[in-house]
Amino acid sequence: MAEETVIKKYITNEDLKNHNKPGDLWISIQGKVYNVSDWIKSHPGGDAVILNLVGQDVTDAFTAFHPGTAWRHLDDLFTGYHVRDFQISEVSRDYRRMAAEFRKLGLFENKGHVTLYTLSFVAALFAAVLYGVLACTSILAHQIAAATLGLLWIQSAYIGHDSGHYVVMSSESYNRFAQLLSGNCLTGISIAWWKWTHNAHHLACNSLDYDPDLQHIPVFAVSSKFFTSLTSRFYDRKLDFDPLARLLVSYQHFTYYPVMCFGRINLFVQTLLLLFSKREVPDRALNFAGILVFWTWFPLLVSCLPTWPERFFFVFTSFTVTALQHIQFTLNHFAADVYVGPPTGADWFEKQAAGTLDISCSSYMDWFFGGLQFQLEHHLFPRLPRCHLRKVAPVVQELCKKHNLPYRSLSWWEANVWTIRTLKKAAYQARDAANPVVKNLVWEALNTHG
Repeated sequence: MAEETVIKKYITNEDLKNHNKPGDLWISIQGKVYNVSDWIKSHPGGDAVILNLVGQDVTDAFTAFHPGTAWRHLDDLFTGYHVRDFQISEVSRDYRRMAAEFRKLGLFENKGHVTLYTLSFVAALFAAVLYGVLACTSILAHQIAAATLGLLWIQSAYIGHDSGHYVVMSSESYNRFAQLLSGNCLTGISIAWWKWTHNAHHLACNSLDYDPDLQHIPVFAVSSKFFTSLTSRFYDRKLDFDPLARLLVSYQHFTYYPVMCFGRINLFVQTLLLLFSKREVPDRALNFAGILVFWTWFPLLVSCLPTWPERFFFVFTSFTVTALQHIQFTLNHFAADVYVGPPTGADWFEKQAAGTLDISCSSYMDWFFGGLQFQLEHHLFPRLPRCHLRKVAPVVQELCKKHNLPYRSLSWWEANVWTIRTLKKAAYQARDAANPVVKNLVWEALNTHG
């Protein structure tokens, strides 16, 4: 009997776009079409990253977020269709070639010893904090301990970030343990909340209505486009630019640094809002347990201080030190290019280059920035361990130059100047009486989920 010939079935990009509704979610990867309607419920990266790109080719995003082993799981989702008018831009072709080269060099698997060093450093910092609070009696020693605790939280957050991208440990279970320990237990911030928002940020980098990391109305607005009361597609609510927002945004270039000193409070609130929400939260019980660990040891530690004024200043100092990290995160994006609308799979490299700023520093300061000073490199290759970001930066820069894309690497001072200039410009625009204001006063400073 003659061997049966397999005939390929084709659809067009226009046909693919129509499969973008709940229960009918299709994507294409390298021209092959996959049905992710059911898979979205168990996707480790959450549903937002898929919902934002359904009906499109997502090859570049899939390449960025997934290891080579993930490709074999796609067969179970294959619809049997191929995209007839499938095309690859020169930028995407070069990006995929670069990712393949990094994979051949073993850069994604070679994690170095950064995690061991950082964990050891965090443990030493924690011991120093305990000594400063429990074994010392001077106010100065207690303040030094508070500053040390702030530094501990910064470094622990880097471990939580890296493990959230599965680039810390060799197995998924070890990474999850590192996430819960460094995130929930040590910093009091749910890794479930972080992954929910952070993956969406990566995918929709600097989209005003899709990227949650830019949605800080009524406290901050990086663009006058927020003055039309955009609807957040992430939080699924309207970002009302009301009189309160106008007032706060009008002076945001003055309040920026003071607000950063208390940014940690917002993260605590966001954690609790998500864990108590009706959303599907992966490992909700473990996240609650980790948060309970933090809210056990931290209040107990503070209570060991002799007076209430010392307790207050201990908490204030520790929070203020972490402002350095909050500032760093905003420096990477606030002054970069923004846009309105959903992300698209066809311009992955271009959107990441436009929406990010690198911070230039000497190699001996890499520990302080946690590798995130190479923000573009990290956005292009989220799974790349931070010990390799500096060595791949020149390659990324050359590719940007080749395709006439922005590669902005600023000093810490320059990045602050750019950010304040962006906030000041929007502040002056907010003061313009000609801008329309919604006539209802809604307190949304904490970006509640509704």
